[in-house]
Amino acid sequence: MFVFAASDKGGTGRSVTSSNLLYRSALQGNDVCYLDFDFGSPTAGAIFGIERAENGTATGSGLHRYLLKEVYEPERIDVWTATERRVFRTGHANTGRLVLLPGDVGDGDFPDRADLQDRCLELFLRLNEEFSLCMVDLSAGRNLAVEMALKVTAMPEMQRIPTRWLVFHRWTRQHVVAAGGLVNGPRGLLAIAETSGHNRQDFANKLRYVRTAVIDPAPLTQSGLTAKQGIWLDECNRRLTRLAGDHQVGKNLLLGSVPLDPVLQWQEQLITDNDVASGVANPETRNAFEQLAKRLVDDDSWETL
Repeated sequence: MFVFAASDKGGTGRSVTSSNLLYRSALQGNDVCYLDFDFGSPTAGAIFGIERAENGTATGSGLHRYLLKEVYEPERIDVWTATERRVFRTGHANTGRLVLLPGDVGDGDFPDRADLQDRCLELFLRLNEEFSLCMVDLSAGRNLAVEMALKVTAMPEMQRIPTRWLVFHRWTRQHVVAAGGLVNGPRGLLAIAETSGHNRQDFANKLRYVRTAVIDPAPLTQSGLTAKQGIWLDECNRRLTRLAGDHQVGKNLLLGSVPLDPVLQWQEQLITDNDVASGVANPETRNAFEQLAKRLVDDDSWETL
């Protein structure tokens, strides 16, 4: 299965949430692969705690150079052994593989070329034979990475491979509007997918939203707020819920939400069980990632609505 992670704005938590979903999937015993297609800012290595690839690889063998046919094979990094976080290096005998294909340091987008799509297709087909789940982190907005992914997944060779799309947004007015525009706008994902050869409705059925940095308006979570602030927050949440429905980003298309967590606000990283046990991270955040990882491959969560 291939899952494509998209967002219209930066700062949505797309990369850190995708990394945590894949980490949780590996803990569940699945062999998983993370492809950093954010060519202009490939920072997945930093989230996984891999210092030598924190902003892409400097070996000249990243995904950008691979797609340009400058190298025969893209670099692969085994996260369990390459990470600087010691907690990942032990106690994972029963887990699946967790592999990162990094971008290249200092590179950016490139012109749209048919040979890039063929090269990308070749990579996807090979990885599908090796991994049960591949997460493709696309850079924010409508860009070459997004359009190339749409064209490649419309090719006949990809029709037998399950593909799903996640659109990430924060729970704010600007982000809700932006997410709706990214999917449903005149040059949105649905329109580009149709132009690329997808059936519009079939593609829509493969797309869900993920809300990030969500503040729970329930009274038990508002201990640091005054009564007036709590009332204001509750009203904001109701307005956002109506707005999400108006922009077709409503609850019936929501795969899940990730609560606001200080760890993710201050340092984007993988949330481990040790982080929760030590009190550094909130258990609700870890639980949200676990649920999302399960729903990602649960067909019932993707039934046509």
